[in-house]
Amino acid sequence: MADLCLLYYITDRSQFPGDEGVRRHALLAKAAEAARAGVDYIQLREKDLSARELETLTRQVVAAVRENSPSTRLLINSRTDVALAAGADGVHLRAIDVAPHEVRQVLEVSAHRPPITDRFLVASSCHTAADVFHAESDAADFAVFAPVFEKRDAPVFEKKDKQPTGLAALREACRAKIPVLALGGVTVENAASCLNAGAAGIAAIRLFQENKIEDVARALRAL
Repeated sequence: MADLCLLYYITDRSQFPGDEGVRRHALLAKAAEAARAGVDYIQLREKDLSARELETLTRQVVAAVRENSPSTRLLINSRTDVALAAGADGVHLRAIDVAPHEVRQVLEVSAHRPPITDRFLVASSCHTAADVFHAESDAADFAVFAPVFEKRDAPVFEKKDKQPTGLAALREACRAKIPVLALGGVTVENAASCLNAGAAGIAAIRLFQENKIEDVARALRAL
């Protein structure tokens, strides 16, 4: 089991009630709550926004996180350019995005390159152990492995397209030297089985958004 369960909150403002303004306000409040609770990483995963809208929101989330925690790191889904321009701490790459080593190459020439003391993080979405080993060899800092369990209330088409990988596959993936975080249907009740399989931490949307994050963090880190 991991010495300290890493916590990775993935945002989804569409799950909050209200109009767009209300949902964005709720997202900022949740990001601040996550930072105060000591969540290690927040992934801003608002895929429907334009680059300009995402950069504006990213700057707001960066401010909210840094006001509430010196250690919580903010990663932006897919958009390395937005992450660098808005001062985020890293990028989370999907399988269809550029490779981690290509992000490292962009960093070398970017006008927004962070100071050498502030490592720009690159996380990779992985669905098989082979994906994780490839991410490791391609200079990713860590992997988010999903879906481990069947997601609650997932649409039928999503259940068909993304069958749970299960704990055996997670255990195989965790043989990699980079940290692997478990995602997909993870709850406080089944999280221990992921950590026992070798996961370095837990990633989730609803687990954090639908509960008091301080309570979730305390429960997970007590496992």
